[in-house]
Amino acid sequence: MADPALNLSPSPGDEVKSTTCYMCACRCGIKVWLADGKIRYIQGNRDHPVNQGVLCAKGAAGIMQHYSPARLRKPLLRVGERGAGEFREIEWDEALDIATSWLKPIRERNPDELAFFTGRDQSQALTGWWAQQFGTVNYAAHGGFCSVNMAAGGLYSVGGSFWEFGEPDWEHTQLLMLWGVAEDHDSNPLKLGLGKLKERGAKVIAVNPVRSGYGAIADEWIGIRPGTDGLFAFALIHELLRMDRIDLDYLVRYANAHWLVIGNPGGADDGMFARDADGGSLCWDAEKNVAVDAGRIDISPAVVGNYTLADGRSARPVFQLIVDRYLDPQYAPEAVSERCGIPASTIRRIARELAEAAFDSNLTLPIAWTDSWGREHAEMVGRPVSMHAMRGISAHSNGFHTCRALHLLQLLLGAIDAPGSFRYQPPFPKPIPPANRPGKLRKPDGLLDAAPLGFVHGPEDLVVDHHGQPRRIDHAYSWAYPLAAHGMMHTVIRNAWAGDPYRIDTLLMFMANMSWNSAMNTGETMHWLTDKDEAGEYRIPRIIYSDAYASEMVAYADLVLPDTTYLERFDAISLLDRPISDADAASDAIRHPVFDPATQLGQDGTPRDVRGFQSVLIELGARIGLPGLLDEDGSPKYRDYADYIVRHERAPGVGLLAGWRGEDGKSEGKGAPNPDQLQRYIEHGGFWHSPVPASARYFKMANRDYLQWAQRFGFVPTAEPIVLQLYSETLQKFRLAAQGHGPHQPPPEHRQRVATYFDPLPIWYEPFEHEQVNAAVPDRQVRTESRFPLSAITQRPMFMYHAWGSQNAWLRQIATRNYLYLHPDTGAQYGIADEDWIEVTSHNGTITVQAKFAANVQPDTVWSWNAIGKRKGAWKLAKNAPESTKGFLLNHLISDVTPKGDYANADPVTGQAAWFDLRVSIRKASAQVDESQPQFKPLAFTEANEAPLRYGAQLRERMSRKGNSK
Repeated sequence: MADPALNLSPSPGDEVKSTTCYMCACRCGIKVWLADGKIRYIQGNRDHPVNQGVLCAKGAAGIMQHYSPARLRKPLLRVGERGAGEFREIEWDEALDIATSWLKPIRERNPDELAFFTGRDQSQALTGWWAQQFGTVNYAAHGGFCSVNMAAGGLYSVGGSFWEFGEPDWEHTQLLMLWGVAEDHDSNPLKLGLGKLKERGAKVIAVNPVRSGYGAIADEWIGIRPGTDGLFAFALIHELLRMDRIDLDYLVRYANAHWLVIGNPGGADDGMFARDADGGSLCWDAEKNVAVDAGRIDISPAVVGNYTLADGRSARPVFQLIVDRYLDPQYAPEAVSERCGIPASTIRRIARELAEAAFDSNLTLPIAWTDSWGREHAEMVGRPVSMHAMRGISAHSNGFHTCRALHLLQLLLGAIDAPGSFRYQPPFPKPIPPANRPGKLRKPDGLLDAAPLGFVHGPEDLVVDHHGQPRRIDHAYSWAYPLAAHGMMHTVIRNAWAGDPYRIDTLLMFMANMSWNSAMNTGETMHWLTDKDEAGEYRIPRIIYSDAYASEMVAYADLVLPDTTYLERFDAISLLDRPISDADAASDAIRHPVFDPATQLGQDGTPRDVRGFQSVLIELGARIGLPGLLDEDGSPKYRDYADYIVRHERAPGVGLLAGWRGEDGKSEGKGAPNPDQLQRYIEHGGFWHSPVPASARYFKMANRDYLQWAQRFGFVPTAEPIVLQLYSETLQKFRLAAQGHGPHQPPPEHRQRVATYFDPLPIWYEPFEHEQVNAAVPDRQVRTESRFPLSAITQRPMFMYHAWGSQNAWLRQIATRNYLYLHPDTGAQYGIADEDWIEVTSHNGTITVQAKFAANVQPDTVWSWNAIGKRKGAWKLAKNAPESTKGFLLNHLISDVTPKGDYANADPVTGQAAWFDLRVSIRKASAQVDESQPQFKPLAFTEANEAPLRYGAQLRERMSRKGNSK
């Protein structure tokens, strides 16, 4: 029997505060236990809708993120050469005076001379709005080098997307396919969901060149060759069409399968939808033998055939175009097998399994619902096949069309927002494409007519001059990269250095380690940041940078604005930005200060004087005189970011947070600002959660109850159904422009590119780097005789996230360096032994790293963990830290332009960085080495104390003393 005097459940601390984690993009709810004014323990919040109490290693290690030796402590002004890391500490008044003196003349002279680019930021609802107030078109978020293909591919097809904005139906799916999914984004919800699937015996198939994390627990691993996922999807589509295992009823009810497409080669209407006098789309009524409104429900729409319209034009239904394209023998399993590295028999079997799960399961839910046309349904018919995809498919130059291919595959199975399938998370689905277009016109008061980022509906929305040349420094929304919905952060430094299309004055960046792990062509990027013109002036005149930690990028700033840790700040995880909703509820959340940063000492025991970047941005806006940041009397409109969160309205009644709105706090979604709103969030665990009505949780694109609910919250402008787009007329508009039609046409140098890649149906093409460095190799031959025969990619480890995780003292105990992993057969082929030092060469350069054998990789691929390698002197790591002596980045090998040098190394539709197109050769190192190469001159930051960080032991000692004194 237990000793009754023994406390079996001791309290973790004196006090607990609930907030939101920021150790990755998952945004889990956490409880931070405090003891004696220090963090004692971080645990998951069981009540939180995202993680339901689950917490990963990253979240638990948030303690050491807050107490990191790398934390900045005061504003810094550069005193040495840019890039050396030599600064003097200054006070905030001086720092803000300097920033204002740089930015205010730009605003008065030409706002576009400011380039404002934010990295792993979760406050884009503020930063994008601020850029609009400043009047610069040169604003971008990190998504352009992260996941814009995923977002755009989905939003231009089904009004939603994978990533963090949709989820599998964990309760009902019978077959889940994970495409290119690593362990970084949305990790705890995925772990919870996969646990449910394993418990129920549902099958999980992982499609990825590397088998790690989720793939390791999958029932089947498909070790695909990088960049061929779209081709694999087309082979599955080919088989489904061949077997006639297609949900035609779904395609007609909810998608545009029956819409008529005009066939008029060379004409201005070729490939456009046939429309009536009011602009409504037409289909062919097979019973009445006439073209009718495609939205009617009292018709018999044809989905195959060729028809003659009343005006004599020829037209075919979208589905006929799909059949014509994907039943072509070039997409048969035997034709794509060798290219993808997947046996034809496996492709055929998986196609059968998809069809069986979708159509033979007979899943129905006894939930009555009413569709948008007023038809009442006694039940919801399921299609228990679901898919989830991430950066592994999107970070290729063919990634946009690959994302669209996966949505096409789901649509043919009827597996979008049906029970058991991929599900939308509010505020999705959105109209296709979403209504907000990118801002480009400047009003008399200097404001842009809209936020700089948005969705292009046609060539007229591009941000180009009257010659068709880019107006943005990153060339986003130009004819080179028209649908660049998140901007192109990976191109700004080269273009600013080159003055293409013009010189900028100031580069303002937040949380973007662009001189190191977020840079392609890392060595050249560092050169561009420090290069001077003939007069001895920096080609990028001024750089203002904000970060919480002494990252590599801090060394390249002229002025450093030290940010807080995530436990010292307010943040809004907003429905206007990147919400934390699930398929059954709308949710948002806040972070709030667990500590006042003024009370938190640095590692050396000295006070820190840091401020949240969002509050600094608001103060800067008021100092500059931006209209939205001043009251009528010219005084600052907002005290700080917390005040902005509560009082700012994007539209009447619409603010950053949807919970506890209205002066009495009793409204949700819309309502007047509530001065006590943040306190209500704090009282409720830091989040707001509003369930979707039970009758509205599926078929959201055409569910009357859902669309009316979504309209009430402001998610959609009307309750009209959202028609899913198998065929994109938006893309065809660009193709017609490239063929010489319309008032907005591309310059000659872009015409062939636009005509090729703006196909209204998904296409597959060889990734640009693969094609250009291996141009002489026969088309369907495995490229072993090429100069660069191997693909090289990175994976995100589950225990770290970007560079900020790999400087964390506790997470470093899991891994302090990385290897280049290769299959043992690949090692034997090249005469390489396990743990040999090897030279890895791309068309862009060579690195020297240590190899490690791993059989969890497709043999034509080598891989490594991302962002572990550090530059010496950065992050306050010890002088000989393994991260800088043995760790490395593949980024040194990745060019920021294609091998031909004609375009950015990016997707031609969206401009997303093609990180995973890298091709390399390997050989045993020619000389004895014991450090990774290249190495760069150490930064001048003060190094960390070489002694171990013994935070836990120190805390136990303090707690023991405290207990003994009672």
